[in-house]
Amino acid sequence: MSTFGGLNTAYTGLVAARQGLNTVGQNIANANTDGYTRQRVTTSSIAATAQTGLVANAGNLGQGVSVDGVARLGSAQLDAGVRTSAGAAGYSAVRANALAALENSLGEPGDSGLSAKLDEFWAGWQTLSNGADEPTNASLLLETAGQLATQISAGFAAVGAEWASVRSGLSSMADELNGAASQVATLNTQIRSALASGGSANELIDQRSQLTTTIAALTGATVRDQTDGTVTVVVGGNALVSGDFANTLSVSGASTLSGLNSSTAVTLTWASGTTVSMEGGEMAGSLSLLGAANDSGTGGVIAEAAASYDSFAESLAVKVNDIYTTGGTGDFFSYTTGSAASTLSVVPVTADQVAAGSSETGTYDGSIADAIAQLGAGAAVDGSGNAIDSPSTDWAAFVTRLGVATQSALQGATIDDAAATSAIGRQLANSSVDMDEENVNLLMFQTAYQGAARMLTAVDEMLDTLINRTGLVGR
Repeated sequence: MSTFGGLNTAYTGLVAARQGLNTVGQNIANANTDGYTRQRVTTSSIAATAQTGLVANAGNLGQGVSVDGVARLGSAQLDAGVRTSAGAAGYSAVRANALAALENSLGEPGDSGLSAKLDEFWAGWQTLSNGADEPTNASLLLETAGQLATQISAGFAAVGAEWASVRSGLSSMADELNGAASQVATLNTQIRSALASGGSANELIDQRSQLTTTIAALTGATVRDQTDGTVTVVVGGNALVSGDFANTLSVSGASTLSGLNSSTAVTLTWASGTTVSMEGGEMAGSLSLLGAANDSGTGGVIAEAAASYDSFAESLAVKVNDIYTTGGTGDFFSYTTGSAASTLSVVPVTADQVAAGSSETGTYDGSIADAIAQLGAGAAVDGSGNAIDSPSTDWAAFVTRLGVATQSALQGATIDDAAATSAIGRQLANSSVDMDEENVNLLMFQTAYQGAARMLTAVDEMLDTLINRTGLVGR
């Protein structure tokens, strides 16, 4: 190696050490930046050039170090694991939150729940049966019955409000998804251009990785890396993002629970009008909640809850009316078939309109009131002597079903969230900045820089002697 060759070797070492210091500085500066993936300068030795003549093979050495680039220390496998777990956690979290909100709206168990109001209602009939001639007893019964009808209507309205909330959330998710997809397409273009020109796109890739994780949490999407540095984001077998193109999704169907039926089902569609098939993510979770009720009780959980309210309200009215009308009077409750929960009302308006017994047996007859009280206790029988299920039992069965479904959803959400947290932890362990490691690297590159600088000084002094002082000895 010539003296000038040594100068170049030292210079390449100086450049490599400086690039290493710059990379360490970038890592330290972004140690607390969300989504940042640590970087590392990559180098390789420059091979010795072939020599001929007298000095051929006479201790040939390399020509220094080459800075090949700055590597992003991410893991495609760990990133994919984060996206997969995010999709599962998003799906279960949306369902668990909605079910928990429904369960909370019931107020069960507690003094504000419908069970407590039903107990008051049956107790009112029992009190009336023991004092049919007291107008005060009938007045208190009417007040309690009105409160019961109002509470049923309020509970049904709370279900409708939860449905509307989930539907609104789905539309917001669609907007968020379309925005993220557009940004990924833009980043694809920028990354492809940067890599094609030999530049670094590490920070752009970090931004894109965060966006694809968001998309996966929303839709359960999968991401495919392409050879030109771009990614293809696939949702339900179709490309949401491909290169610089981003498809769009929209939400169609009913906007209120009252307008929901088999022909107005809430769906997601591509810009072409094709229905989006989605099995994971928050949006799929929302869609599963927004389905219409069906005869088998396996429809959307919110619509099924509303149907249970209607079924309970109608059953309550029918069972009470069947006993009440035996006294030769009209119905006690009125309702509209198909929407009993929201239309349930009390027919008698004043105490004297309440029939405690048969119209033919006088004011002291409390037989009808007693029979209705027995209905609440589960002791009523029909004309054939068969027991009639108490409406309180029907309500308790609904509360139990919803409670079991909620607990199951919450447990599933907890498990999925733990899996997502674990996946993120593994990703961060691999990609996040370790300050201890960076401090060691900082010292290493500082020492290397100082060594290369010292070598440059030594070679410079040698050249100065050779050029300016050779031949001056002895003069």
